[in-house]
Amino acid sequence: MTWEPDVMKPLEGLRVLDFAQFLAGPMAALRLADLGAEVVKIERPGVGDLCRSLVISDQKVGPDSLLFHTINRNKASVAADLKNPEDLAGIKDLLSTADVMIHNFRPGVMERIGLGWEDVRKSNPKLVYGAVTGYGTTGPWVKKPGQDLLVQSLSGMAWLSGNSDDPPVPAGFAVLDITCGNHLVQGIMAALLRREKTGRGGLVEVDLMSSAIDMQFELFTAFLNGDGAMSERSAVANANASVGAPYGIYACKDGYIAIAMAPIAKLAELLECPALVPFSDPGRAFSQRDEIKSVLRDFLREGDVGDWLERLEPADIWCARVLDWPELIETEGFVALDAVQTVTAPDGTAIRTTRCPIRMDGQVMTSSVGGPALGADTAFYLD
Repeated sequence: MTWEPDVMKPLEGLRVLDFAQFLAGPMAALRLADLGAEVVKIERPGVGDLCRSLVISDQKVGPDSLLFHTINRNKASVAADLKNPEDLAGIKDLLSTADVMIHNFRPGVMERIGLGWEDVRKSNPKLVYGAVTGYGTTGPWVKKPGQDLLVQSLSGMAWLSGNSDDPPVPAGFAVLDITCGNHLVQGIMAALLRREKTGRGGLVEVDLMSSAIDMQFELFTAFLNGDGAMSERSAVANANASVGAPYGIYACKDGYIAIAMAPIAKLAELLECPALVPFSDPGRAFSQRDEIKSVLRDFLREGDVGDWLERLEPADIWCARVLDWPELIETEGFVALDAVQTVTAPDGTAIRTTRCPIRMDGQVMTSSVGGPALGADTAFYLD
């Protein structure tokens, strides 16, 4: 069920000023817009959010990258030079009407131009002020570039993917930007809830490194309470460095199958694989995971994915076919999720993109409004 236009979204009536660029900050503002907030991007005249020029897969819509429209849909745009006293005064006036402000400048930048938390709260004590950094606001890493791949690398995350003989393997998308943006939304929503009780705003700070560490809490906690050694990746079908066999992805004749936690004895029976029988003791699932996975690797490659699924799924073994996107979008499961919406760019181009993943009252929330043209709403908000 798609959201009905005449039904109020939960954040309607809230005004958000989005000073952020690229992904993490704009991701948070996007989610607030999805939930009904009025989101106004504050951008540099002539240049705008640098994400406008960050072209991926060689895809553009008009003068801007498709990526920009993907993460800035349903927002307005105000072009203002924050180093210009007149423009800055206009932005400060606009801030006095805002409920939420988001930025991802390096520590000290907003303070130098008079838009730091201590400055802004004086004129708008009810404001919820959200700040994204790469590594927090103190310590020797403060001036390092807060970029997704770099933080994945520094955080140890890249050593968790791939098999034990592989080099570090990063996630194949901006996982930390998206996660950190969602963490910011969580903090902002908590601060807004507190504001309803106390009448005062607050400062919400998130950083990519803390998000990276939090994402690894399961394995990192084991490390902190262990012998001080890094978790060892499995040599075969590694998918989680702390989980025993059969957890992993295996090649078959016609594709790949993923198998999660499952008793080895049960697998041996269902697959009719006698080579697994000697490993039936559950206590061996981790200590001998590579031997077990090697048996599975050699055995499963001799059959088709569908054949294995027919044996395993009825017995409630957690397993799945490994799909690529062309296969995914053809499945009935994907269609049932209604996960894609169409938005319209300023030049009229129709863009198919993802929707807000949150349902409210049984309805999915969509909006047909794409990303804004640079400065398209300056006159409305500043004049």
